[in-house]
Amino acid sequence: MPRKPLPEELLTGSFTSAAAEGLGVPGKRIRAADVFIPSRSIRVPLNGSADAAANLRAYTDLDDSSVLTHHSAVRIWEGSLPAWLQEDWRIHVARDRAGSKPRRRNVVGHRMTFRPGEVVVHDGVRVTIPARTWLDLAALLSVDDLVALGDSLVVAHGPDFPRPKTALTAIDDLRRMVAAHPGMRGMRTARLALPEVRVGADSPQETRMRLVLSRTGLGEPMLNHVIRNSWGQPAVWPDAAYPQHRIALQYDGGHHADPNQYLHDIRRQATTERLGWKEVRVSKEDLEGEKPFLVEKVRAALRPLGFGSGSSAGTSHG
Repeated sequence: MPRKPLPEELLTGSFTSAAAEGLGVPGKRIRAADVFIPSRSIRVPLNGSADAAANLRAYTDLDDSSVLTHHSAVRIWEGSLPAWLQEDWRIHVARDRAGSKPRRRNVVGHRMTFRPGEVVVHDGVRVTIPARTWLDLAALLSVDDLVALGDSLVVAHGPDFPRPKTALTAIDDLRRMVAAHPGMRGMRTARLALPEVRVGADSPQETRMRLVLSRTGLGEPMLNHVIRNSWGQPAVWPDAAYPQHRIALQYDGGHHADPNQYLHDIRRQATTERLGWKEVRVSKEDLEGEKPFLVEKVRAALRPLGFGSGSSAGTSHG
């Protein structure tokens, strides 16, 4: 006999066995082969196409106090995580310190104290707000990885960009969060990372590129700069730039090997140079090692302009 389809309400992501029972679905049906059981009382339909929030929703539906935190919350907000944390798919769930710690398979349980406003319901999931999520990760991440996470949460692009983007939080929100929790674990890392978070980096590699340059005599490049044509219209959107020297930095990730993307990159470089700018293309290998080759690439671009031998070419952030 064909298996009876699950109700539409249960196909949108994870669900609890109590929710299925409330819809009249027998227990045998939610133990069938097309339903994954990651933990007791939690089910995930295998033929669904839900996003991270929907697939984690049941973990906060189990009671009225469970909250997704740490890198589970980062996944909800689609923030940047280092590779070693991307591979950790355990679910981080917290309850108030007065309650019991969540204990179940594939769950890292926490007992935490949240100030008013630090927990919200987002896409049906109870989760820490981006600024609190960032601070919670300070106990696990290096300074540079925490800067990259911060960049991914505050990134925004204005209307002159092909795809304008609104920030999930603001740098001032991160500052307020640090001030509100002076005794938290990881506070030293948070205080070191906070002054280096910037608006405008779309990837951890772009953050790394900026940090490498900002820590040399070349100075910090500008993010969110728009190169305009002679009519004042937006023409090129470099990942970072030294506008005063008309140097554009473009990070080429793995997707740039795609033939269509390659042609796009060639046209972009031609447009950049036609407008009187020099484009420096940066690869993953250029960012590696104790002395990243990126520094020499940028120095070579600046040398004909009289820079690159110890004088600063970049912006200042006070």
